[in-house]
Amino acid sequence: MEYAAKVEEIINAFSPEPLKGEQMQRFYYSDTMEYRMSDKYSSPMEDIFDICRQPGDHNAFLLLGHRGCGKSTELNRMSEAFRTKGYQVKTIACSMDLDLFNIVYSDLFILMGEALLKMAEELKCSIDQDSLIDIMEFWEEGTEIKSSQKLQALSAETEVSAETPKFLKKILKAFAKIKADLKFNEEIRTEYRKKISVRSSEWIQMLSHVSQQISQKTAGKRPIVIFEDLDKLNPEDAWKIFYNYAAILSGMPFPVIYTFPIGLSYDPRFSVMESYFITKTLPMIKIETIEGQSFDDGIEVIEKIVEKRADLSLFESGVLESLIKYTGGSLRDLFQAINAAAKRAERRGSHTICEEDAERALEELKTSLTRRIEKKDYDFLINIYRGNKELIEDKEMLLKMLQASVVLEYNGKRWHNIHPLIAKFLGEQGLITNVGA
Repeated sequence: MEYAAKVEEIINAFSPEPLKGEQMQRFYYSDTMEYRMSDKYSSPMEDIFDICRQPGDHNAFLLLGHRGCGKSTELNRMSEAFRTKGYQVKTIACSMDLDLFNIVYSDLFILMGEALLKMAEELKCSIDQDSLIDIMEFWEEGTEIKSSQKLQALSAETEVSAETPKFLKKILKAFAKIKADLKFNEEIRTEYRKKISVRSSEWIQMLSHVSQQISQKTAGKRPIVIFEDLDKLNPEDAWKIFYNYAAILSGMPFPVIYTFPIGLSYDPRFSVMESYFITKTLPMIKIETIEGQSFDDGIEVIEKIVEKRADLSLFESGVLESLIKYTGGSLRDLFQAINAAAKRAERRGSHTICEEDAERALEELKTSLTRRIEKKDYDFLINIYRGNKELIEDKEMLLKMLQASVVLEYNGKRWHNIHPLIAKFLGEQGLITNVGA
């Protein structure tokens, strides 16, 4: 990823991937929380950071937020902050390691185990031989080659030394195969899941022991595991995992942060979840007030985010502001529109993005959004647009519209508006007026 000084460099600069590592120092703009939370001293990310560093039993978090609001980048930034304080952190990209359309709670425990073992390997932790053998036996049991034979060969190769890195490398190699089977091999996947469901207390005990070894190596600082992409789960799967297994998922002796679909916070079952998890929400950056007036401070903040990645002179007068206003504070939608507009500008041989480039890009995004709604949804959306932004009674419909990203939520006050491009579409149908006024 490089700074864009030319139109043809924009696509590289506005990658949808979250910032991490060295990119954070160069491209991250930090002053957004005031315009997300309506309070410069409030920050869900700092709340999580502070709680994780305190000793106590509150270890499990649900982080909510719209897809595209910047959660992944904020989590990566928080991870870097933990590391500077001497903590071990692993982020698990669930969409890479699992099939998000076929996922159960036990899959998370398998990936959690691998994350802890990777931390232990990196720290060169001295984990006792019996514990490592227990982990190997847990997964080898019932396979075609008896575990005792495999372990005997493994012990000979490593001279029965639990401290040697080769031992952990062998276990992590086994986990790489387990992960591949979880994603692609239905038959073996079922066996792995059964092991966890039948012997979950055993597995949790093993994880606890590894985490203790990590803590001892880091002067008492507990390891931290972050699960990314779980906010992309469909509602049914999310409830199967988190509602049915809330106690076990929240019961780890080390901090675990799970991303979670924002729409599900309107389901009555969510109140039960708050008994088990500490819940935090990362709102969108507000670009409009609840009264429908343009919020210039929010627009300016998003312009500064863009300025970190590209020369603003690449956008003709008013173009960037138009792109920001019509994407509603969604950074994902904004980056997508900027990329599409830049590609059109490049194809016509221009050095700048003009209003027509932006309009074409927004039209493409609008088409994608309108495919997610039906005619029977219009009245619900119009009702929100006309002023019913806080007390929405039809929670089931609200959940559906939030999940589709056609309704957006703002601020700690929790008010809503329809996506500006959905408003534009309804205006074109003659169903609402004063769109963009």
